[in-house]
Amino acid sequence: MCGICGILHLDRAKLVEERSLQAMSEVLKHRGPDDEGLYLDGNLGFAHRRLSIIDLSPAAHQPMCIQDGRYWIVYNGEIYNYIELRQQLVAEGHTFRSNSDTEVILCLYQEKGADSVRYLNGMFAFVIWDAKKRELFAARDHFGIKPFYYSFNDGTFTFASEIKALFKSGEIKPVVSPEGIADYLTFQFCLGDKTLFQNVKKLLPGHYLVLSAEGVLSLRKYWNLDFSVDMNHTVDYFEHQLLWLLEDSVRLQLRADVPVGAHLSGGLDSSTVTCLASTLLGEPIHTFSGGFSEGQQYDETSYAAIVAEKVQSHHHEVFPTAREFVDAMPKLIYAMDEPAAGPGIFPQLSVSKLAKEHVKVVLGGQGGDEVFAGYIRYLIAYLEECIRGGIEGTQEDQKYVVSFKTILPNLIQLQGYQPLLRNFWSEGLFTQQDARYFRLVDRGTQLRCIVNPELVQAKSYKPYDAYCQIFNDGNLGSYINKMTRFDIQNLLPALLQVEDRTSMMVSLESRVPLLDHRIVELAASMPPKIKYEGGRSKHIFRKVVAHLLPTEIISREDKMGFPVPLSLWYKQEPVRSFVQDTLLGTRARERGWYDLRGVKQLLETERTFGRNVWGLLCLELWAQAFLDG
Repeated sequence: MCGICGILHLDRAKLVEERSLQAMSEVLKHRGPDDEGLYLDGNLGFAHRRLSIIDLSPAAHQPMCIQDGRYWIVYNGEIYNYIELRQQLVAEGHTFRSNSDTEVILCLYQEKGADSVRYLNGMFAFVIWDAKKRELFAARDHFGIKPFYYSFNDGTFTFASEIKALFKSGEIKPVVSPEGIADYLTFQFCLGDKTLFQNVKKLLPGHYLVLSAEGVLSLRKYWNLDFSVDMNHTVDYFEHQLLWLLEDSVRLQLRADVPVGAHLSGGLDSSTVTCLASTLLGEPIHTFSGGFSEGQQYDETSYAAIVAEKVQSHHHEVFPTAREFVDAMPKLIYAMDEPAAGPGIFPQLSVSKLAKEHVKVVLGGQGGDEVFAGYIRYLIAYLEECIRGGIEGTQEDQKYVVSFKTILPNLIQLQGYQPLLRNFWSEGLFTQQDARYFRLVDRGTQLRCIVNPELVQAKSYKPYDAYCQIFNDGNLGSYINKMTRFDIQNLLPALLQVEDRTSMMVSLESRVPLLDHRIVELAASMPPKIKYEGGRSKHIFRKVVAHLLPTEIISREDKMGFPVPLSLWYKQEPVRSFVQDTLLGTRARERGWYDLRGVKQLLETERTFGRNVWGLLCLELWAQAFLDG
């Protein structure tokens, strides 16, 4: 992984200043401490910070050019099938000066043009400059594992791996986006290509862009996840195919010229990746997990230890403290560029710091919940559908993924979720599926009552309308496919932003084998009754990997998702004073974004694992980091 950034002026007489590129590059140095480079071509400038993973030699230096000097690239990520692609290119007459995957992308682009991205299996964000046509091409991987932000304003196009680098270009200033804030106060992330800043966009996952010499910016989708149900294959076919792809993905993602380890939470996903990696390597690997000392409900390291014992790994644990939380949060929110996702980002950073002491690359289980229907809210949604079907007399119809008979044994998964169920059923029962799922993903009911309405005056934009357009796109027949597609397209990129920042803060590369696009495509094509039989989370995934894992992991019903004891810490020092000073202090009062009485009440009434105080805290820390300075 690396950091990339650049500037392109449409006016060819306007030269890119080296000092502007250096300033942008400097704030990305944590992403690539091993090497740095610049390329200037009049009105175009690239900068690169390198974290050396594949081909550690100077031959893999970036920015890199093709042998005739026409094409130049800056690239962040890894192409896991680069060896196979290189072999094909050599057979077609290409020669190589390095053993890097970067050069493979360049040669493939020379051969295939924009279609080159369709051949890539990996995580990537890259920009290629055609010095002959004076044309810029940029692409991002299928799921948004690697970040790419850009601004196209007043005749200048700027791009970077992190938003903060854009502001160092001198071409754009941080200004709040009302639409972005409206999204954040609903989902705690932004939908689509929006960010919390005006004139700053994300290149969407599975997309590329072309900026022509004439200044025409074109955006194209090169990959779309197809949920067309495959009724032509048996359960055995899907099971065998899934297991083979899991093994092959981990095999490819173990490719590196530096030590590789694994995040190990003790859950199904990370345990599967760890066991496969250990088997394929044929030797013990380093594994890393974290927990909290405040009680068993905040600590699942015992499960991680069971897996570590099975694979005989070199296992390492960390137990972050309240004081470390206070020290880390301002730096973490700055690193994130914009707040997204939940409190798990804090312990995730702690585990990344631990991992960096031993390896340079880690594999993790990110993506399993979205791809294989692992979230408890899917079960809640289907329980309501069963009740509706029972009343209407259709719940035993074969078209239903779940029936009363099949769902009952799995309701034990709802233990501890009674508050969520009460809130979900308090209004809107049996209304349309889009409205019901919105109620399960809307995290801003209380926040929107506390925030000054002027902050979210987003003209005619309404997050709910944007959500419905996404949720109902394509007329998918299956409820589970609608829910998982929404999460893959919207929630997952936010979680991957966390994955990227918490690892890059400490110059660690994080890989996610479950997000090999072949695995996700297979899961999307499965008949819903195979994928989510009886409402059992990750049903087919669990069945396929059962022989790899300890029984204690397969039979778990209490997977936590890295819970943080914030509800306890909010009432104790030093977190209590930190949160109060942040949300009720002078800067917050002068900003005028919040009803202070509502904030005080929220601090006293926040429920266990609630996300309201967290959402406000992150928003205020973000404002202090990017707007006050």
